[in-house]
Amino acid sequence: MPLVMFAPAIAHAMGLPDVRREIGWVFGLTGLFIAALVPAAGFVVARVSDRRQARGRFLVMASVSTPPILFFLFFGVLFPECPDGYHC
Repeated sequence: MPLVMFAPAIAHAMGLPDVRREIGWVFGLTGLFIAALVPAAGFVVARVSDRRQARGRFLVMASVSTPPILFFLFFGVLFPECPDGYHC
């Protein structure tokens, strides 16, 4: 995972809890965006330059990055939208 996702925790540890409270979610979304963008961009570059081994590495990178992104989207975005007592 990108290190930018740890920025709110580091800011909190350094004594800046306001950073975590106010804009901590921005760092998380940025980290997830980077985790999705890097494998896709790398795969496109490897495809254009016709490098088969690099394509395989970027496919593995994408398959490793996908579960945390889906986990965040399901539990962080979709699941909390369901009100208590309702089965969505």
